[in-house]
Amino acid sequence: MHALAGGAALGALVWTAWRGVAQPGVALAYGALIALGEAARRRSGGGGGVRETAPVGSAGTLAYALLGEVGGEPASHGAAQVVAVVLGATLAGAVGRPPALDRLARRVLNAGFAAVCFQPLHASGALGPRFAHSPYYPLFLLLLLALTALCDAVLAAVLARARTGGPYGPALREELRALPGIGSAIGATGVVLALAVAVAGLWALPVFCLPMLVTQLSVHRYEAVRATRRQTVASLARATEIAGYTPAGHARRVATLGRAVGRELGLSAADLTVVEEAALMHDIGQLSLLEPVPAGATEPLPTEERRRIALLGGAVVRRTGVPPEVALVVERQADPYRDQPLTARIVRTVNAYDDFAGDPACGPLRALERLRLATAHDHEPRVVEALARVLARGGPHHRTHGSAGEPGLARRTHG
Repeated sequence: MHALAGGAALGALVWTAWRGVAQPGVALAYGALIALGEAARRRSGGGGGVRETAPVGSAGTLAYALLGEVGGEPASHGAAQVVAVVLGATLAGAVGRPPALDRLARRVLNAGFAAVCFQPLHASGALGPRFAHSPYYPLFLLLLLALTALCDAVLAAVLARARTGGPYGPALREELRALPGIGSAIGATGVVLALAVAVAGLWALPVFCLPMLVTQLSVHRYEAVRATRRQTVASLARATEIAGYTPAGHARRVATLGRAVGRELGLSAADLTVVEEAALMHDIGQLSLLEPVPAGATEPLPTEERRRIALLGGAVVRRTGVPPEVALVVERQADPYRDQPLTARIVRTVNAYDDFAGDPACGPLRALERLRLATAHDHEPRVVEALARVLARGGPHHRTHGSAGEPGLARRTHG
């Protein structure tokens, strides 16, 4: 994907340098808008991977790719110039803070896709002046917007699969679920900008970008709240380790592997966040115990003792300001899996696996066998098999004891 984007960018730069920049004032205005949006981008996302939000730059990219007229005069830039301007503006706005290669590749390829779909039709006159001023023209742009959004989701899913090693289907579903959010606002702003500049000229750029700037400010404030919550969750997760109730890194291992299993099962991004935060705090109820559980493993405890620890942990979690779904997952850890939501089933199964695999007398293979033998009451078979597939692919590794680090583990896990 990076090579494809790099080839497209290089070809666009060479073509633009050879032919010259058409309508340099327009190119400069859109380049400044994209660079401004890139300079104002923010990093967001928790354990599920870092995302960078730059809605103004993304909207400007789409608007330039779909630009057919400027103040009633035909636009003369082509698809190659769109890619060149978008690349140059993105890099200019990212001075000192280089963008992630995945996101840069997506932006270049999305800009090229939208421009290739629109600019040749506009340049050849296939759209015609009557169609360009008819009520069907905005519908045509919305159709191109939908195709571009679908292209972006496909590219993002491919990159996510390459990055995490998970299946492609759940990654694509997760990206498609995210489209109605900020993505729809970005796309709508890009189409509105293209239509407004066609009538009012470049003065429409700052006017119609104001709503997106307000949206970006709101997103930044929301991310600040989420960052504070993540810090609270991380501190609580460390509390049991510092007090000696759980082994070092146990909560983080369960959270990392839990996200991988949830992704394998096709959970949404919101549910993956619930899994991660609940996994980080699932042992917080152990702080009520007078004596720590041996090795911090709660799975071998009697059911009533595990239920008491889970209820106490849920009561603590409800005071942290996290969504109630997170507290519910913590509270239901000792229940039969048929009485649990899927997020709670994942946390319980992955937690039990880490407890069993951490025992030198057990190891990861026997841990999976114990989980499979408990699928009648404690662990859902679908979750156990998803865990086995994640481990078989060499997914997030935890502590290794004996055979856990053997090269043949991935092949034997399915056995």
